[in-house]
Amino acid sequence: MPGLNDASDKSDDVLTPRPLRPSEGWGVLHLFYRLPRSHLDRDAVLSAAQIAIDAHCQIVSVALLGHKADLGIVALGEDWSVLRTLQTALAATGLDLVSSYLSLTEISEYAQGIPPEMKKIRVYPELPPDGKRAFCFYPMSKRRVGTDNWYLLEFEERKRLMIGHGNVGRLFQGRIVQVITGSTGIDDWEWGVTLFGVHPDDLKDCVYQMRFDEASARYAEFGPFYTGIVDDLDIVLAQLSRDSIAGNSKVPRGTT
Repeated sequence: MPGLNDASDKSDDVLTPRPLRPSEGWGVLHLFYRLPRSHLDRDAVLSAAQIAIDAHCQIVSVALLGHKADLGIVALGEDWSVLRTLQTALAATGLDLVSSYLSLTEISEYAQGIPPEMKKIRVYPELPPDGKRAFCFYPMSKRRVGTDNWYLLEFEERKRLMIGHGNVGRLFQGRIVQVITGSTGIDDWEWGVTLFGVHPDDLKDCVYQMRFDEASARYAEFGPFYTGIVDDLDIVLAQLSRDSIAGNSKVPRGTT
């Protein structure tokens, strides 16, 4: 007699993951990969991304710089089951997942009175923004150490600090698009910060200036940064494939 977990007796409908959606906004899944040592199946990666896009996800692809990872995928969608299916499909291509981050788009408690059009941009952003190909992502939390404990401050004081923090950020309007997503109770940190800049130094200048603000200087803790170049996924994969081939060459390019 077949067991309860015998998949052979289950229909495709039964095996289809049930949707799981936030009451407002989207799930945001950051995935960071190293290339496989063997051949990268670029068509399989493109197919996995297209299935997610067809299921109403947005996909941002990034050619990462530095040793932490090669490929960054940021997926935004209302259904966590679709995000999980994308993660499974990408794993099947042979990509080596080295880090990830899960969060939700949100409206800060300090910005509840903003106009509806601004609220829509924050809860349902359209990514990647045009003309901003410099990318970085980092997680952060508010400090809870001694007298510098964000969560012991009264609401009005926290709101005052965050308004000042936002005023600094607005100095970079046109140079930076900032997407702040909430992850308290979902991942290791409390927020994910994704920045898109016109130039690489826009990223540096923005983060540097905002660290002088009291909300950051006294109360912010930062996680690892992932930085790279935004482009169409097929272009990113082509660049990564060429880079991996060049890295295995016995004679470096540009030498005679």
